[in-house]
Amino acid sequence: MVFVERSFTVPRPQAVLIDYLKDFSRAQEWDPGTKTCVRLDDGPVRVGSTWRNVSEFRGRETRLTYRLVRLDEDRLTFVGGNSTVTTTDDLLLAAVPGGTALTYRARLDFKGLYKLAAPFLGKGFNRLADEVERVMPQVLADL
Repeated sequence: MVFVERSFTVPRPQAVLIDYLKDFSRAQEWDPGTKTCVRLDDGPVRVGSTWRNVSEFRGRETRLTYRLVRLDEDRLTFVGGNSTVTTTDDLLLAAVPGGTALTYRARLDFKGLYKLAAPFLGKGFNRLADEVERVMPQVLADL
């Protein structure tokens, strides 16, 4: 298992951020590892909505199908997966003076023999989380 967490404050209301972030296709705007992310279903974004995500990590492409499993006024949770990994992206939001405090958590649970690689991937995922922490607040501040 690999786990990363980053926290920062954005000068935008919580409701505006939830409305933007609930559409996971926008991950390609704030996640430097995401190459493409396309919604697979129609209608309003809701619990159960799905996306096909293509990410790049250490020069290799990974395709995952993500599902929105939690949509609250202060929390969004997306679970993605393929044959080698299950990922959970958890975004917690709290109103603070002047904006919103956002905590981004990503957990990767590797399957089968890929579990053996997890200890060696932590540094790379931490670097990627550092990039998310650099890019995401800028994107959100410009909403």
